[in-house]
Amino acid sequence: MKADLDLRGTPCPLNFIRTRLALERVAEGEILRVDLDGGEPELLVSEGLRGEGHDVAMEPNPDGSVRLLIHRHGG
Repeated sequence: MKADLDLRGTPCPLNFIRTRLALERVAEGEILRVDLDGGEPELLVSEGLRGEGHDVAMEPNPDGSVRLLIHRHGG
């Protein structure tokens, strides 16, 4: 199962908070896909999630935003 969340245009730290809340609804081992603005939002969200033990991969979107693929770990 994959879940999707579009947070383009959402300011920091609200985008991180919304990502964490969505991740809580995803089963351990599942993937959450999150679209974010490039730059500071992608860095803050991805670094914060990695610090919590989740695996995060990034894919560029054609509009300059990025898609984070977050593999949820338990905890």
